[in-house]
Amino acid sequence: MIRPDLSLPIPEDITAAHFIGIGGSGMSGLARMFLDAGIRVSGSDRADSANLQALAALGADVHVGHDAAHLGDADTVVHTGAIWPENPEFVLAKERGLHVIHRSQALHWLIGGRRLVSVAGAHGKTSSTGMIVTALRELGADPNFVNGGVIEQLGTSSSSGTDELFVIEADESDGTFLLYDTSVALITNVDPDHLDHYGSDEAFHEAFVTFANGASEAVVISSDDPGALRVRAGITHPHVISFGFADDADLRITDVVTDGPVAATLTMRGESARMQLTVPGVHNAINAAGAVAVLTALGYSLTDAAQAVQGFAGTVRRLELHGVARGVSVYDDYSHHPTEVRAALEAMRTIVGDGRIIAIQQPHTYSRTQHMFREFAEVLETYADHTVMLDVYGAREDPVPGVTGELVSGAFADQGNVHYVADWQQAADYTAAVARDGDYVITLGCGNVYQIIPQVLDALRTTAEG
Repeated sequence: MIRPDLSLPIPEDITAAHFIGIGGSGMSGLARMFLDAGIRVSGSDRADSANLQALAALGADVHVGHDAAHLGDADTVVHTGAIWPENPEFVLAKERGLHVIHRSQALHWLIGGRRLVSVAGAHGKTSSTGMIVTALRELGADPNFVNGGVIEQLGTSSSSGTDELFVIEADESDGTFLLYDTSVALITNVDPDHLDHYGSDEAFHEAFVTFANGASEAVVISSDDPGALRVRAGITHPHVISFGFADDADLRITDVVTDGPVAATLTMRGESARMQLTVPGVHNAINAAGAVAVLTALGYSLTDAAQAVQGFAGTVRRLELHGVARGVSVYDDYSHHPTEVRAALEAMRTIVGDGRIIAIQQPHTYSRTQHMFREFAEVLETYADHTVMLDVYGAREDPVPGVTGELVSGAFADQGNVHYVADWQQAADYTAAVARDGDYVITLGCGNVYQIIPQVLDALRTTAEG
């Protein structure tokens, strides 16, 4: 893993940019916008993907696998923190003395002084960003945006707009959300995470205080989340808008209905508006309230904002249906923190009816799994009817002895509620064997767990109902 060095200069002019790890959702979105700006783009990733193919169709020179020869004549190299210092393209770029910048610095270069809405928080960033973007477009605006996931009805995670407004999902995981010159800051919640970077809960919270106080126009923050309340106590910004269920919230959520797609009433400064979303889950009502609060900070009325946000159809890998086989619906969700897993399962519970929820969990990173394995087990045992536990997706981390999916499964109070299996085909066959008509299967994790879904659907089609 490479920690971003934000002290490195960002070039004023870029003519040819090479992206190491170009296939990721965030990196591919940046590369697309570089292409929009008329910059020659090349890049590499360890495996082929739809993102690589889409970029190639747009004119990017993309490669599968990492090789120094892929660098070509690039004058700037953009990288993620997930690559290793020994990456041959990274090493050669350093030897050549090229501009080597973190993806957050590339995004800063793209923003270029525009009026910026930055969405930060431990959970809900991608959906909240998508809600703001789609609502703005519904209201007649044409914002620039870079999101951490594909917005369903737009079919993309990024786009160059004609307005001066720029909307981004700002990454707090490595502190780079402090790099941007934010106008309106949205803090969805502040659930301690990424302690491998921050070292302590206190440092994590203090980063959000700095982020909020640095906004030039307004801060929008949850009125309910304990971490957000702790951050709120340190905010000295003169224009703060709180949102949530609390009686003293500036934008208050009431009358929530969760029978299918969620609905709620939003009230602000004596004005109320009913909001009917197309996505399920109380967490999405909360995300939508935060998005509406941002829109009011940008000058839109509560009624117009609440109506505009209703068209949001979700983002890819957020409670996304992939198929139905033998009467079993198979979904995928990006959730990789106990709080996110709980929200996803609670949302699924509102649509599953009399069926059961079978979760296929892939723990993400060894450090998070080691730190939170008991919390994962408690949430999964409480909110899913049965869990199939896979092994850890290490991402940027080296394996830690004893930290596997079995560590999580072993923390279940009732071992009959969980089945640990490292082999994916065996996991798919087991899932198909226990699933019955009307059940919902959901893969959970921000690694590559979604790739097991074709195996699950095939196993369902060929395996007798258990």
